[in-house]
Amino acid sequence: MGDWIRSFHPAPAAGTRLVCFPHAGGSASAYHALSAAVSGTVDPLVVQYPGRQERYGEPFAERSDDVVDAVLAALSGPSDIRPVALFGHSMGAVLAFETARRMTAEGRPPVVLFVSGRPAPSLPRRPAAAERPVHEMSDHELVDEMRKLSGTANELLSSPDLLPLILPPVRADYRLLDAHVHRAGPPLDCPVVALTGDADPRVTVEGARAWESETRGDFSCHVLPGGHFFLDDHLPYVTEVIAASPAGRGATTA
Repeated sequence: MGDWIRSFHPAPAAGTRLVCFPHAGGSASAYHALSAAVSGTVDPLVVQYPGRQERYGEPFAERSDDVVDAVLAALSGPSDIRPVALFGHSMGAVLAFETARRMTAEGRPPVVLFVSGRPAPSLPRRPAAAERPVHEMSDHELVDEMRKLSGTANELLSSPDLLPLILPPVRADYRLLDAHVHRAGPPLDCPVVALTGDADPRVTVEGARAWESETRGDFSCHVLPGGHFFLDDHLPYVTEVIAASPAGRGATTA
C-alpha cells in the first residue's frame, strides 16, 4: 500500500477495511489506539500524510484532491477487494467525505462514512479567533489555536526545540483546508455516522447533525462529553459504534 497507508494491527480476516484519516497536523500514530481497539472487527488502515514521521522531508500535500487520488490508488490493488469504510476526524472528515464522493462516483461507494469533530461541509465556515485563515497566523497565534483545541500536549507546545517540528505540518494542513472549496453534489448513498464533543469550540451539535443532509442513507449522530479531541476519552464507545455499523457487521473472510 506504499507510503500513504499504515497497518498497525492487521486483520486480514475481517470483512471490511476501515480507512482512517488523521486531523490537521496529525500523523498516522494518532489512530494507533483506535486501530488496536477495532482490529478484528474491521481491518484498520491509517492514512499517513507526507511531511511527518517517516515521511518527514517530503512535500506537504497542497490539495484535498491530491490526498484522495493517492489514498484511492494505494487501496486499489487487485489482491484485496474487500469493501471499504471511511473514518475521518476534523480535517480528516473532509478528506474522508471527498474520498466517499469519489468512490461513489466510480461505482464503489464505501459501506459507511464516519465523520468526527467537523461540521457538515455545506455549512458556512466559522472564522477562527483571528478572523483570518489559520495558516496565515503567527507562530504564537497558531500555538494558541492549538491549545484551544487541546490536541497537543501543552509541554510540547511550550518546547522551543519541538515547535519547528510541530508547526509546519499544522500550518500546511490548514493551508490545504483553507484552499478546499466545497462543491455541491448529490448526497451519498452510504450511511453516515457523525460524532462530536459537546464542548468542541469549533463544532456545534447542530453543525454535526447537519451531516444528515449529505446522505440518502441512514444517519446517526453521537454527542459525547468533551472538546475537539473527545475521541481520546471515548475509545470503548467509538469502538462499539463502529462494531454496530455496516462496517462491523460485515462477515469475516475466513
